[in-house]
Parts: sequence; structure tokens; C-alpha cells
Amino acid sequence: MIEIKDLLARFSNILLSEEGKKKVIRDVISETIWGEIRLEDIKIKNNTVYLNIKPIYKNEIFLKRDKIFSLLQESLGKKAPEDIR
Repeated sequence: MIEIKDLLARFSNILLSEEGKKKVIRDVISETIWGEIRLEDIKIKNNTVYLNIKPIYKNEIFLKRDKIFSLLQESLGKKAPEDIR
């Protein structure tokens, strides 16, 4: 019989991977635009990153979009997001 803790362990791995993914995204963006983004400002839904930041930082991110996506592809591989909004 499967114990509940074993079932919940699967979900904790999923949650930890999302937090790890957010940290990698934050690090790549911070390295590229020389600004600091909080983890609370990053949301990932349907392989799209939503940023809740000031428009001036978003413009900088969109200008350097190709570099950010190449760095994310190197770091995350197949789990890299497809779009940033």
C-alpha cells in the first residue's frame, strides 16, 4: 500500500523544481540587465514567465530578449520558458 507521504513527496519535487526555475530565471535576468528582481515578482504559467516589475526594466528585458533566452536555454535545457511577458 502506498503511503501518503510518498504521494506528497512527488508534489514537493514539483514545487521545488518551480522554485529552482524561478531562481535561475531571476539570476539570468539580473545578470543581463544589472537589476535585482524578487522571486515574488516572477510567475510561471504554461511555460511563460510573467514579470511584475517596473516598465523600464521590462523594456530592458525585451531589448535583451535573445541573450536572456540563450542563457536560459543553456541553464534549463528543455525546461526553459518559451516567452516572457
